[in-house]
Amino acid sequence: MTGARQDGSSRDGDSAWTVRGGTESEHPEALRVFTEALNIPLQEELRGEREHPVIEHDRTLLALDGDRIVGTAMAHSFEMTMPGGPRPVAGVTGVGVWPTYRRRGVLSALMRRQLADIRARGENLAALWASEGGIYGRFGYGVPFREMRASVQRVHARLRPDAPRDPSLTVELAEPAQAREEMERLHRQAVPTRVGQFPRGANWWSRMLTDKPGPEAGRTRVALVHGPDGPQGYALHRLLSRWEVGLPQGQVMVRELVAATPAARVALYEHLLERDLIAETVFQSLPEDDPLTALAADPRRVDQHGFDALWMRLVDVPGALSDRPYNLGVEVVLEVTDRFAPWNAGRWRLKAGTGGARVEATDAAPDLGLDVSHLGAAYLGRVALTAFVDAGVATEYTPGVAARLDTALYAPRAPFCGTDF
Repeated sequence: MTGARQDGSSRDGDSAWTVRGGTESEHPEALRVFTEALNIPLQEELRGEREHPVIEHDRTLLALDGDRIVGTAMAHSFEMTMPGGPRPVAGVTGVGVWPTYRRRGVLSALMRRQLADIRARGENLAALWASEGGIYGRFGYGVPFREMRASVQRVHARLRPDAPRDPSLTVELAEPAQAREEMERLHRQAVPTRVGQFPRGANWWSRMLTDKPGPEAGRTRVALVHGPDGPQGYALHRLLSRWEVGLPQGQVMVRELVAATPAARVALYEHLLERDLIAETVFQSLPEDDPLTALAADPRRVDQHGFDALWMRLVDVPGALSDRPYNLGVEVVLEVTDRFAPWNAGRWRLKAGTGGARVEATDAAPDLGLDVSHLGAAYLGRVALTAFVDAGVATEYTPGVAARLDTALYAPRAPFCGTDF
């Protein structure tokens, strides 16, 4: 276990690594370690934080070898839409280990300390975007949903004849600065409709709307749908101009699409799919159940590729399980293993129904044995615990209990975040 010292530092068991809180003055060096670990440009990250700061310095952790910073871990304080409504969630970010210090326990020391700090803040849940898929499962994070990258070739860009179209709607193009107020309002209205989203502050918006160099660079535009009652949706996108042998091969790269009504969504889709001199429209991030495929005249022509989105972790198992709704009555004893948050390990009786849930420690025989990462994957209601039982990595002591708990947890609408952090 991690033991705290008087100066706020800690050691991870027998590890030689000291972990302590960082300061604002140490942030450039911490960022140097993080960017080197992830192979990303340091100056771009420094400029972004200088111009539009989002780092919470009191949530920065540093791993030290003497006086040298060799590892970092940070977190944002989010209010994220969760089953049951908005909940405080630690948005883990800035995790990196200097390359010559890999595989020496630095990351383990950081993760143990960070989980203890998150728990002390009263946050039951943590979420992160994983740089590599093989890292965070062992620290108790699970993959609760996927997002989709979808592309449609211009020659096949047709929607169904019965797609809802409203002749009173118009689409206008605007610069991001001109449309920012409308985008912020529409996004704020959309956040409660999808688990996994969080309201963006001013600096988050500024970062998102800043053009960056790279293979998908291009000038950012906003397509705004207007109706009799004002803006109904927007699509934040870039146009990439390309020509091959005298023929236009341009791309529309859609960063974000928000629509308040089905008709507004159709208006945005048709605008993005039918631009002149465009060979392909690419939607960089969509929910798994986005209506695009259902609206396409030929669904096969929507080329989709899934990728794991937010990874979730139950920092406090009884707190998280008792703080969400259930679809039916269920009573189950869970035997949870958790190497990095030992306060979660043990047997917990979950008694839940449509009116609420209660979780308490118990010595009763378990119905289901599983790792805390499996609970993180299943928590949002789209990943089945039965899959872990079938894989042999979770143990069902009472036949049928995993399927019953899956039904109780199920959420019909796929989660979606759409904001990297």
